[in-house]
Amino acid sequence: MINLEKGQRVTIELSKFTIGLGWDTNQTDTGFDFDLDASAFILGENKKILADEYFVFYNNLKSPDGSVEHTGDNLTGEGEGDDESIRIDLTRIDPRATEICFVVTIHQAAERRQNFGQVRNSFIRIYNSETGEEIARYDLEEDFSVETAVEFGRLYKKNGQWRFEAMGVGYKHGLDKFLEKYN
Repeated sequence: MINLEKGQRVTIELSKFTIGLGWDTNQTDTGFDFDLDASAFILGENKKILADEYFVFYNNLKSPDGSVEHTGDNLTGEGEGDDESIRIDLTRIDPRATEICFVVTIHQAAERRQNFGQVRNSFIRIYNSETGEEIARYDLEEDFSVETAVEFGRLYKKNGQWRFEAMGVGYKHGLDKFLEKYN
């Protein structure tokens, strides 16, 4: 298993694997549960989503080609391990796809007065879906005190091979801004 640093890249040898995303919340009482949402944007050469259906999230759990499947929305983040997972099958991916970006946003962050400064132990990991063996992991070390969204990482195709880059880039906006960025 490879522990990645921000900006580090690793080649992914498997064609089928799972992206696990996890986090814990501090004991900050905002009066609401923390509902963090993982999303995947399947992009083409132009860095735009191939079509609306290639935005995979809690209301669209599977891409039309079947290559990216969200396993469902975790509304509280309670418990150990992955809070949300996204299954990847690169044998089925649309040939136009060159990148998949993984973003985590805080649902209704402004209304609930929540941000990533109130979240700890955040990570993204890649593991073999069949054996459970962890291939790579990136633990977010940054203190995102005002950010309400984080681009955790991305899979991208280079010279015919899929690679993963640990990103850890924070933003002070919600899912709507990512839709604008990638549409």
